[in-house]
Amino acid sequence: MAVEITSKIVGYRIKQQEQAAPAPELPEEDPLTVRIPSRPEGTLEAVSEKISYVGAEGRKKVYLLVSFMPVEGVMGGRRVVIERPVEFFFPSGQLSSEHQWITATMRSLSLAARGGYVTQAVADLRKVAWDKGLVRCGMSRWNKPMFHDSEVAAIAWSIQQILYRRGFLDQDGNQVPVETLVERYAHRMQHGHAWQPEEAEAAALEQGAVEPIGGSDAPVKKPEGSGPVSVGNCPECRGELIMMDGCPTCYAGCGWSKCG
Repeated sequence: MAVEITSKIVGYRIKQQEQAAPAPELPEEDPLTVRIPSRPEGTLEAVSEKISYVGAEGRKKVYLLVSFMPVEGVMGGRRVVIERPVEFFFPSGQLSSEHQWITATMRSLSLAARGGYVTQAVADLRKVAWDKGLVRCGMSRWNKPMFHDSEVAAIAWSIQQILYRRGFLDQDGNQVPVETLVERYAHRMQHGHAWQPEEAEAAALEQGAVEPIGGSDAPVKKPEGSGPVSVGNCPECRGELIMMDGCPTCYAGCGWSKCG
């Protein structure tokens, strides 16, 4: 814009350009604890898994569905994205009506997942016990049968394994650091598939850190406290027998019991 000068010029100086104000720093927001008000509309990626376990009432097989979604947060002033479980679903009609607690538990877990504390909630479920004896479900990292204090605890352990294979928890059910979750989600975006625990195990094998299951001729020693003591072999399937309610019982698969 032109300005008319009406007085004598006695000096001059060059006007400096005003510096733009720095962009405000984004407040820290942990994507692990960001609350999700409700299940978002539309389609979510999900994992469907069949869970098989043996208890006092024999062998049972149930199906479980876990849904995941990307969640944004802020770390170190930059936006990051991780994948979190947001919904646990147990299709009805799989068990008798007395097991309606399973549906109620899945609803509670879904609320915990959207609230950001699902890891603690699942760990607490693993501590639930009942008076019907141990429940056999799954295999440990030492290729030994896993025994749980109740059906609730067995299903909770199975949920932890689903979250482990998805990269959300470690093999012991502990929360993976958020920095690692960010890397794993970035890996998914780059390679088109989710992080797989086999990739980490293969890297560890190359470094000699772990031994593959079944990869050595030497017998695997059962660590202390990893399960009940074997009292013999089952006459039906030759699996391990354990003492259950004072009676030798097979939990290797067939459910045979000396007491009938």
